[in-house]
Amino acid sequence: MPRVILHSDLNNFYASVECLRHPEFRDVPLAVGGDPELRHGIVLAKNMPAKALGVSTGEPLWQAKQKCPGLQIVPPDGSAYLRFAQGVRAIYRRYTDWIEPFGLDEAWLDLSDCGSLEAGKALADRIRGDIFREMGITASVGVANNKVFAKLGSDMKKPDATTLLRPEEYGRSVWRLPASDLLYVGPATRRKLFNLGLYTIGDLARADPALLCALLGKWGLTLHRYANGLDADPVARAGDQDPVKSVGNSTTTPRDLTTPGEVRVTLQALSESVAARLREAGLRARVVQLSVRDCDLFWMERQCRLEAPSCLAGELCDAACALFRQSYLWEKPIRSLGVRATDLCDRHGAVQLDLFCRESRRLRRETLEDAVDGVRRRFGYAALLRASQLSERDLGCIDPKDEHLAYPGKGAARCRPR
Repeated sequence: MPRVILHSDLNNFYASVECLRHPEFRDVPLAVGGDPELRHGIVLAKNMPAKALGVSTGEPLWQAKQKCPGLQIVPPDGSAYLRFAQGVRAIYRRYTDWIEPFGLDEAWLDLSDCGSLEAGKALADRIRGDIFREMGITASVGVANNKVFAKLGSDMKKPDATTLLRPEEYGRSVWRLPASDLLYVGPATRRKLFNLGLYTIGDLARADPALLCALLGKWGLTLHRYANGLDADPVARAGDQDPVKSVGNSTTTPRDLTTPGEVRVTLQALSESVAARLREAGLRARVVQLSVRDCDLFWMERQCRLEAPSCLAGELCDAACALFRQSYLWEKPIRSLGVRATDLCDRHGAVQLDLFCRESRRLRRETLEDAVDGVRRRFGYAALLRASQLSERDLGCIDPKDEHLAYPGKGAARCRPR
């Protein structure tokens, strides 16, 4: 029985939801964007009228307004988007239990039981119709015998379309597309392929596997299989989840940071968020990572191992601050910071006890922070703050766990050598 894989992509998802909530903006250019005052001023999503005027996802709001002076900008509402995404996934579950989300607005579905790609296309049309009738938004769906080409198909025709990619038609429908259209071919890989004269997916499919392996290692062989439609990666069943490998948060600060005190207050707020999520998931971290982006968008990342696994905000913050002092030379003011906890372990599992019997003190602090989590769940993040966070309220009172959204401009980042 042939594999029948669908990839469903909700068109202009955030903007489509906002047009439902604000019908007066449905036929005018609209963008969902962060708060320019807090410097999260990029386009997260745009509707079709805005797209027709050249507005693109990821560009700064000021630039989008130059292209489209009448652009309506609405702030993002994560809870509303989550409700819509859950509604759409309930529709998917009528057709299959094999559903693998890819972000809020995308998902793969395995419909191999339907028997053929043509039957899969008919089901894809039905799914699109259900989504429009019940949720009021549209979707583009790709149908193929593998996940990579199904994703490629959903990108080929937008909005509100189904694209079927048959194996016998790859030479006409797929191989002529740019190599960068293939899933997982990012800018760095694209440049390496271009340097070898590999411009299209077909060039990649016909390339010597040994050459690709020499250029990209084992990943080159994987891309060669993808380009030839030989991806055998299964669609995960709904409810199956990979174990959490890291917990992190970052923020673009309301203003450039110029002093160590401002940095510590911001790192404290981020560490509070990361530690709360670790405790919520029943995890501790052995490694802390710090990311720093200056006002020129140069970026660096450093990490260190903790003395003992921890889910305490103070210990995560102390480690992040130590990394900052060791690594950052203050050549430029700072625009954004991030804290990430990795190498995770079970919070309630066995641990190596501290030689100096500090484990009992750590457990008491965990109990205290559990109580703080409970207060904040009931009364909001600002109900309990550390005294140090009150010195810089615009920095210390951000709630990155539940409210603050960060939209780093990775495409503009350049890594500064240490």
